[in-house]
Amino acid sequence: MAAAASVALWPLRALARHDDLARQESLAALPKSTQDALRTSGLVYVCPLRSDGEESRCHGEVWFGWIDGAVVLITATDRWKARSVKGGLDRARIWVGDHGRWKKLIGKNEEFRKAPHFDAEASIVKDEALLEQLLAIYDEKYPEEIADWRKKMRSEFHDGSRVLIRYVPVSSSGFAART
Repeated sequence: MAAAASVALWPLRALARHDDLARQESLAALPKSTQDALRTSGLVYVCPLRSDGEESRCHGEVWFGWIDGAVVLITATDRWKARSVKGGLDRARIWVGDHGRWKKLIGKNEEFRKAPHFDAEASIVKDEALLEQLLAIYDEKYPEEIADWRKKMRSEFHDGSRVLIRYVPVSSSGFAART
């Protein structure tokens, strides 16, 4: 019986090792300066990539957490970040740093384009533990603002009107990470 259980777990263990190797490869593709910025920055700018690799029209600055080699954020299901992933746009470009609001009253602020950036694979994740990790990071990064949002984020995650999105840097075999 124990041997059968061990055999049944083998594919899961192999998959976990594959995921760990993929994460390490993704991180290796990011320059140290980009990784450092991800640990300290208050914002990232996100843009879904179309199937041809070109940027979509949607861009935006957002709170995030850098968790296990991925940019993680929470957003409402009716926002373009969630809609794009659900619609099959599973690639995004991420810029790291705070360069102010992207949209201005008149025109757009393109300063974020000078920041370290990389391409990533996007996926929606339903994981309570990841939500709690993200909220703990938000407590540290956004202590004044999170009090107004924590309860709403948690309750809307539970009722399905908010989702977690994980953006994993893509290694050089996909879209190259670059600064």
